[in-house]
Amino acid sequence: MPEIKLEHINKRWGKFYAVDDLSMTIRDNAFVTLLGPSGCGKTTTLRMIAGLETPTSGKITIGDKVVFDSSMGINIPANKRKVGFLFQNYALWPNMTVYQNISFGLTNIKEEMPKIDFEAKTNSDLVRILKTPDEVRKVVEECRDKNDKIDEKRAVLKLIDAFTISQYTAKTLFSYHIEKGFDTKSKIADLEAKIKESKEKNNLDSEFRYLDKGKVVTENRKMNKEEIDLAVRRVSRIVKIGMFMDRYPAELSGGQQQRVAIARTLAPEPSVLFMDEPLSNLDAKLRLEMRYELQRLHVETGSTFVYVTHDQMEAMTLASEICLINNGVLQQYQPPLEVYKKPANLFVADFVGNPSINFIDGVGGQNDDGSVSLDILNGYKAKFIPSNSLDLGKWRKERDEFEGKKLLELKAKSKEKGYVEKGNKDEVFKYHIQKVVEEDDSLSEDPVITDRDFVLGVRPECLVVDENGKLEGEIYGAMPTGMESTIKVRIGDYLLTGVIFGDLAIRIGSKVRLNINSDRIMLFDRKSGKIIATGSLEIS
Repeated sequence: MPEIKLEHINKRWGKFYAVDDLSMTIRDNAFVTLLGPSGCGKTTTLRMIAGLETPTSGKITIGDKVVFDSSMGINIPANKRKVGFLFQNYALWPNMTVYQNISFGLTNIKEEMPKIDFEAKTNSDLVRILKTPDEVRKVVEECRDKNDKIDEKRAVLKLIDAFTISQYTAKTLFSYHIEKGFDTKSKIADLEAKIKESKEKNNLDSEFRYLDKGKVVTENRKMNKEEIDLAVRRVSRIVKIGMFMDRYPAELSGGQQQRVAIARTLAPEPSVLFMDEPLSNLDAKLRLEMRYELQRLHVETGSTFVYVTHDQMEAMTLASEICLINNGVLQQYQPPLEVYKKPANLFVADFVGNPSINFIDGVGGQNDDGSVSLDILNGYKAKFIPSNSLDLGKWRKERDEFEGKKLLELKAKSKEKGYVEKGNKDEVFKYHIQKVVEEDDSLSEDPVITDRDFVLGVRPECLVVDENGKLEGEIYGAMPTGMESTIKVRIGDYLLTGVIFGDLAIRIGSKVRLNINSDRIMLFDRKSGKIIATGSLEIS
């Protein structure tokens, strides 16, 4: 499967930038989720790669083929990109059976393909199977009904699965009535003679493709009914819907319909499979089951999957890499656990994780030993100890240099012909601090932020109930789920969310003491919203 490369992709409508200067590489056989809030540009990105949307500028390469390049005027249409697309709406034909829904797209394919002697190929399959007549008899004998008669329809389906053949080859095989006394050797000899005659007459290779001067002959043709049937049977085995071939969509559950839609997408063997929130129409239990199915499907097909979702749990559980987008701008592109453990900025930290991360404002500065002293939660003193050596002065210098470089690049770009200023401006993410009495942010003035202002990010599992804990609080809310409970603890005017494992009885209003125990506490720069370091926290 091919690698996908996006270089400086932009998509705008007027002054609104749906995708802003996006560059990324989707490696071969990856399962990448495009994640972000509604309207962030993830579906637009997917549609541009697939060819359903035309970028304003940039370059897209799939494998070794450039499918879009604004500077060169290249824009290959979607049907020529050899990609599959699975939509939120299954879009199955209600008047067609499952088999017809899957095969419908294959009947319309017409492209350059090898010229094949299908009769010789079928005869070869029959010879292969007839060399094990006892296995054929066993399969057929299993299809006797209560009147001791062989059910032909069931026997044909059994032969299809047992020997990986098309229904047409299976029907021919069944018509031989391979019972005791059947002259198998004579039949094999007859078929081999026909194969030999075809090879001598048509100059075929071992796969029964026509040859001309040692090269495979190709022709612009549609798929043969044998090829179509084999493709349909192949994908039906992958998604386990072989038993539903004669049913209509209305006779299937939501999950079964989704499997049919997946099979239809896989049948033409696309080089890349795109999925736009395909599980959002399913109930919670079925959605979880389908996640496992998609994981298995990714491994079995070896395809490159690009999956759009706004559900961060879906992204975390399915992806090999998460591409997190906000306001059309790439925020972070890394494996799920890296995104969770070390988010690039406040937006990423807030968006990924369930229950949501706790943000705690802190004011302070760096000590001589590299730690950072902070005043937090209206009265508590804390010391942040970074996991790796930290020089805040150097970090801030690099931050300012980066921002200065961005401004210079923007200034240079603004002088280019055709430049349009971005209307949906990029801003530092406005994170939320949980309080007992929520404040209306629209009524408060923007605070003056200095280099002494920090934000701590504390995941709920890092908050530990401990009788010797330094933080004194009160249980404000509790949501037990059996193996764990999510709690909200009031500390002064603030609320912190924690996760307690085990089936403990928790009473609202009871007093508790807490500690923040982890070496994965995050320290963010409040000015830029970027992460500074991860480490541990000591509270005194």
